[in-house]
Order: sequence, then structure tokens, then C-alpha cells
Amino acid sequence: MTRLAIFDLDGTLLNTIGDLAVSCNAVLALRGLPQHSYEDYCRFVGNGIMRLVERALPEALRTPYTVDAVRRDFVAYYLAHIDEHTLPYEGIPELLAELQRLAVASNKFQAGTEKLIGRYFPDIRFDVVLGQRPDVPLKPDPAVVGEILTATGVAAGEVLYVGDSGVDMQTAAAAGVRSAGVTWGFRTRAELEQSGARHIVDRPAELLGLL
Repeated sequence: MTRLAIFDLDGTLLNTIGDLAVSCNAVLALRGLPQHSYEDYCRFVGNGIMRLVERALPEALRTPYTVDAVRRDFVAYYLAHIDEHTLPYEGIPELLAELQRLAVASNKFQAGTEKLIGRYFPDIRFDVVLGQRPDVPLKPDPAVVGEILTATGVAAGEVLYVGDSGVDMQTAAAAGVRSAGVTWGFRTRAELEQSGARHIVDRPAELLGLL
């Protein structure tokens, strides 16, 4: 029996790539640096803001000082423009309304994670919403899933973890929970399969059959 569904955010609940791309390109443009396509950003995201910035910067500029400076500018710009292009994937609001217990485990920084959940799902009750925070390792480390299990009192065997990337499937495996990869996000079905997805679904409603 599944008592709790844990969702990744970017590429799973919300299509955030437009605002991520526009925000990062805006910060790069201020420095006169090359910008990237939406397709590039689909590859850049998934491992937190620091890695996004590193991947977006020219290799010669990937120094700790420059990455940190660009990260700060990106966070400020992104928080101010976080909902200009972002939308829930079709069928996601209806899916969430059907579920009893929900949580979010994201590599997006905590303030951004909370703002997006509040903006797009104001009527949905989530047990726990966790993003990237200082001193907490990013996924695929299972620490964030462990926090959620402790906070909710749900056993690992009663959890379905849903995400769109190999990082998500690896997180689920490391945490000892069942995984479902979704094909509507930023990564490919092949990546999900290679990363050991227990289930793969093409539409949100299909998740109901896995609970």
C-alpha cells in the first residue's frame, strides 16, 4: 500500500525551464557572456543552482568566486521572475487533488521551491515541501527523502517517489523507496530506464494506478 507520494518539482510537477533559462541568460547577458537555448538548460538543470551556473558559464570562468557571484545574481533575478513562463504540466493539478498525502523533494533552493508550490498549488495540502538548504546534501543523496519519512512517519516501503530524471531514480533507489519516472519532463525515457526506474509513466493519471 502506498501512503505517501513524494514528487520532484522541476520537470515533474511544473515546467519551469522557461523561467530558469530566461533568468540565467539574463544574468549571463549582463556580463557579456554567451547565452544558451532551452534545450541546453534541460541538460543543465537537476543538480541544484550551483551546478546550473557552472554548466552555463564558459569553462574558463568556472571559478568558485565567479560561480558564487553569478549564483547570487541568478537567485535574485529568478525569484523576481519565477512565474512568468512556468506552468503545471497538464493533468498535474487534477492528480494532486486525488492524493491524500504528498511531499516535495527538490534540488531547487528552498525559497524558490516554497514560492512555486504556493503560487501554483495553493489549495493542495503538502505534508512536507523541501528544497536545497545549507548543509543538506543534494539528490541523489537520499537525505531529503529520509527527512520526509521522519517528518511524516511513513515507512520507505509505503512510498512512491516520482521524478523526471536519472537523479530522481537514483535518489529513490538510495532511499529504498519505489520509483516512477515521468516522460513529460526535461530528460529522456532512456535516461530513466538506465537509472533503474521501477515504473515509467507517460501521463499524470497513470500514477494513480501505481498507488
